[in-house]
Amino acid sequence: MSFKIAIIGAGSVGFTKKLFTDLLCVPEFRDIEVALTDISQHNLDMIRAILDKVVDANGFPVKVTAHTDRRRALEGAKYIISCVRVGGLEAYADDIRIPLKYGIDQCVGDTICAGGILYGQRNIPVILDFCKDIREVAAPGAKFLNYANPMAMNTWAAIEYGKVDTVGLCHGVQHGAEQIAEIFGAENVSELDYICSGINHQTWFIDLRLNGRKIEKDELVAAFEAHPVFSQQEKLRIDVLKRFGVYSTESNGHLSEYLPWYRKRPDEIARWIDMSDWIHGETGGYLRHSTETRNWFETEFPQFLASAGKPIDPAKRSNEHASHILEALETGRVYRGHFNVKNNGVISNLPSDAIIESPGFVDRFGINMASGVTLPEACAATCMASINVQRMSVHAAVSGDIDLLKLAVLHDPLVGAVATPEEVWQMVDEMVVAQARWLPQYADAVPAAKERLAKSSVKTRDWAGAARRNVRSIEELRAEKSALKKAV
Repeated sequence: MSFKIAIIGAGSVGFTKKLFTDLLCVPEFRDIEVALTDISQHNLDMIRAILDKVVDANGFPVKVTAHTDRRRALEGAKYIISCVRVGGLEAYADDIRIPLKYGIDQCVGDTICAGGILYGQRNIPVILDFCKDIREVAAPGAKFLNYANPMAMNTWAAIEYGKVDTVGLCHGVQHGAEQIAEIFGAENVSELDYICSGINHQTWFIDLRLNGRKIEKDELVAAFEAHPVFSQQEKLRIDVLKRFGVYSTESNGHLSEYLPWYRKRPDEIARWIDMSDWIHGETGGYLRHSTETRNWFETEFPQFLASAGKPIDPAKRSNEHASHILEALETGRVYRGHFNVKNNGVISNLPSDAIIESPGFVDRFGINMASGVTLPEACAATCMASINVQRMSVHAAVSGDIDLLKLAVLHDPLVGAVATPEEVWQMVDEMVVAQARWLPQYADAVPAAKERLAKSSVKTRDWAGAARRNVRSIEELRAEKSALKKAV
């Protein structure tokens, strides 16, 4: 088979390499073209060198090209994959730093909450530019696979306003299933059969079977509480499981910032999180992790390049959805996964316009969602709170309506549990002013926001958060990796 795939934001070097090697695990895909595009020539040069080495080491006829001109990369592409981070780590740092001044402590801040909403405001104008290019220069009927967060907002905008065939992809469901397989001592996650449904990062294992036997709530709780690691790392998720009756796919840290109960007071944050790794609830944990990863990659690039010169092992193909979806669409081999799409009645007790994450099957006929899902009422209620925020956020991003943006932030569950309306109004003004270069739709609103900030009497504080760790140096990371190797 010969067709073209374009990867936007290909400078996400490690993730792009994973997607690329996954694709080459499909025998029929070894004659494809992969066009990389990014705004950073430096990052493009790095990923191009790595992928060229993969191709050379394996002797495949696959063609790799790299372009800072996005439209050139998209010309004739049948599939477009996006993994962009608009504003990079500089804007992301503001997503965490500014809300902390108002008492809002986020672990990740890339889905909803104050940081995730502003992230969406930066992403959506760019996503719509992608969609315009796809409509104009990509292959007719091209499919857009979005990996970028905020997943629901980006996918919502691409479908409703971009008018492009779009599916959002995430790996939270797979990671949750791996945990459940481990607590029950399963040799392979394939022993599990499960239905997860909800919205991205708030998806729920509403039906769970191990080797055909249904697993009930009490057995699941007992297994998690008996696990020596997860019982400490996933305290909040286990508490939600006990109260809701079903397990959330999302990590302890992520889940903590979508609910209004666990991060609203510093002493409560310390009670529910675990500091053994960023993903379990650390303040700004993903920002620290991303910064360390970038610094490590820049410093250790020669090692990453050398490691690319190895034969691809199809047995080590990852569980990221993209390659499996493309394989199913192109070959007809059926793939079952969990996909982010417009609801349209798939989940009976969520709105039709919402972007849901739920089971579907892929073959030559496309992505076909399994309909007739009804969420437990508590799960639907928490999803609805986020959906309402997402809807307002998308409409604000498209219209450039700063008042609607403030209302979206005000209705965010965690923000509303911590901040007053006056604080929210000032915080949004401050974030829009700080990120103005990435928010063209708010250009006319920035001067008035600056004036309000100059006159404001709302007090803020200089706060690092309830559970902050410093970014580690390259030397510290080397020492830690060396210690882990010795321990093994």
